[in-house]
Amino acid sequence: MTRINRRDFLGGVLATGTALATSPVPALEAQQPPVTPPPTHPKAEPHAASAIDFRYAPAQRQTAFCFPDDPYKSLVNQAGELLYGYSTAASINYFPLKIGFALNGMQAPEVSGQQLESPTMPIVRTALEYPDISVLLTTFATNLTGEGRVDNVIVEVTSRSSESVSIEPMITIDSLEKFDFESKSGYFTVLHRKSREVLLVGKVNGDGSQEPGTSNMLDGETDCSQKLALHRGQASKANPYRAFFRLPLANQKTEQIIVGLSDPDDRYEGCCAFWNSWSATHSPVAISVPGRQGEFVQACARNILQAREVHDGKITFQVGPTCYRGLWMADGNFILEAARYLGYDKDAEEGLRTMWTRQQSTGQLIGAAGLGHWKDTGIPLYALVRQCELGQDWSLLHELEPQVVHAIAFLRSLQVRAKQEDSALGRYGLLPKGNSDGGIGGDRDEFANTLLVMFGLKAIARAGEQQKMGSLKDARALFSELEAAFFKAAPQEMRRHESGFEFLPTLLKNDPLWELPDPWDRPRPQSAQWAFSHATFPGLIFPPQHPIVQGHVKLMQAVTKEDIPAETGWAQHEAVWAYNSAFVAEVYLWLGIKQAAHDTFIGFLNHASPQYCWREEQPLQNALVGSYVGDMPHNWASAECIRYTRHMLALEDASHLRLLAGITNGELAPRKEYILTATPTRFGRLNLRLEPLDHGQGWRLKFERESGPMPEQISLPTSLASHFHFTHIEGAHSHSENDLVLVDNSATHWTAFWKA
Repeated sequence: MTRINRRDFLGGVLATGTALATSPVPALEAQQPPVTPPPTHPKAEPHAASAIDFRYAPAQRQTAFCFPDDPYKSLVNQAGELLYGYSTAASINYFPLKIGFALNGMQAPEVSGQQLESPTMPIVRTALEYPDISVLLTTFATNLTGEGRVDNVIVEVTSRSSESVSIEPMITIDSLEKFDFESKSGYFTVLHRKSREVLLVGKVNGDGSQEPGTSNMLDGETDCSQKLALHRGQASKANPYRAFFRLPLANQKTEQIIVGLSDPDDRYEGCCAFWNSWSATHSPVAISVPGRQGEFVQACARNILQAREVHDGKITFQVGPTCYRGLWMADGNFILEAARYLGYDKDAEEGLRTMWTRQQSTGQLIGAAGLGHWKDTGIPLYALVRQCELGQDWSLLHELEPQVVHAIAFLRSLQVRAKQEDSALGRYGLLPKGNSDGGIGGDRDEFANTLLVMFGLKAIARAGEQQKMGSLKDARALFSELEAAFFKAAPQEMRRHESGFEFLPTLLKNDPLWELPDPWDRPRPQSAQWAFSHATFPGLIFPPQHPIVQGHVKLMQAVTKEDIPAETGWAQHEAVWAYNSAFVAEVYLWLGIKQAAHDTFIGFLNHASPQYCWREEQPLQNALVGSYVGDMPHNWASAECIRYTRHMLALEDASHLRLLAGITNGELAPRKEYILTATPTRFGRLNLRLEPLDHGQGWRLKFERESGPMPEQISLPTSLASHFHFTHIEGAHSHSENDLVLVDNSATHWTAFWKA
């Protein structure tokens, strides 16, 4: 993991003077060498989509720079502005307090780059450019004993010429509240005019002066903005002008904060020390993936823990720091699975317990999504089973047995209610009208809720039978009834796409949205298809060749733009729901469509910011009508990055363990090791090491399975990508069937070889 030195950043990127807006690839990323050197083997070039270069990054970004489990979810935007005070009652772009840093002059700066210290270290450096001046903002958090939680910004101003240039730094404050400036001996403060609480303390000494000099609090261009013009200084290439600003977040006294003003580098190094001691995975689990994909895994682990919070002593895995700062059942299931893949076993169990505290007296589980999400009672059933099987411990299922029975009874009551209401869904024998989410709102005749309830019922029924828990037998009965009803309803609700194939939409044909007078307002065919992806995998509701699966795949391929399915969510025109594409990539992976899975997953990564995080939905790069939707960083996206990376190496397909199912030329091109250590599966922990042989002649997979239920089948691909073919296994019997190598499922240690 490469850590970027602040001085290297200042001397390299800032010297280019390239504006961020001139290219869809940020200037900072374009200037740096690729993480992975060009491959010498194999000779064929990897697929174009293999390049992870942030080509589709959102223009509007926000990055969390807080600590794990931090109650202060500090954010910085793409221009280096600090964002505070988000309210769920407002739009996603509204922060009651924004604080920016610039120079006082006629021209506004251009942003030439923004980057993290490293994927695991959320110290954010933002490069601003003026005609002859470069400004570097280094933004980071501290939480030192005696100081408490503080946000920090170091400002360094450098001239690109050898001569000194006169400059006047400026702090901009965008807020409805007014602030006052007070000069002290050796520092200054900005205070809330009414409460007199300290907003920030600062010190400037770039020209050798230890006094703040003459500074002015100025009115801004609007009633909600003010500017603090600091005293004039000199900046040159050899002697940058420096200023240090500190923002106390925990109502600290000024005396606690000013101690650190005299040594910004000490506070910076303290932040670095914390993150250097932090690990993305917990022993015994480890994940090693080469190149930028490996960096993403590390960063996504950090994203998840930064958004996490402790409420009433309970760990809550939250989706994001703003509008999704809460417990969402669908998101939470996959975030908890990712947490297990990272080795956070105890934390994942606590997170699951938190999920089940949301059960109501009716038996319904209600998350942040609200009442009409019947799926939010089905998904926790799946989550409970998945956590038990990954932990190889079913005690939690037995402990929660009464709650599970109550949840199943609630779902049974929904089926009865639907029949009594005599809705289209009720006549089919499905669940009542509900909110499908993911692009279709309101309580409607739709399939998403039924599908995701079936997703949970099938898992809990299997677990109840395995654990011989007779109290859960109605899960199987209800699943079978819903399954039969769904497959009877589906052929009547299929539609023909304009490209000529049949597919099953989420909304039933009777919904009035289909008949809105303006076609622009009607649902897209691909709207809210997310439930079909999850019902396919990991739900395993459909066999691979079922017309519903084939129609879903053709639909996702028909609407692909920027390497991922487009217009699948709330932003239905000229926009993408980025992490929805990871669901689709998992479907492709399960179906064995390796290249499509790889390309879609890389497309998903390329919609992240260079800070390794995603906005939920964003416009297409050339859109003139698209919109931004949802939180950023969004941690269902982070979870999907971790999940796909694990699954491309080890995929659990019911009782079948599929190894290296997602390996393509793109994964092999770097000729670097892929390592999973103690990764949990329903078959016990696995140790995998895929490593290149000398001189590019082949690959070797070392496999070890620890104690756990024996898989019925273990398979390997007969070919790795297009260049390497299976030769033999040492330590186990095997035979080939079609394009798979089937390995003796009782063998727990063996080594497989592929040669060019």
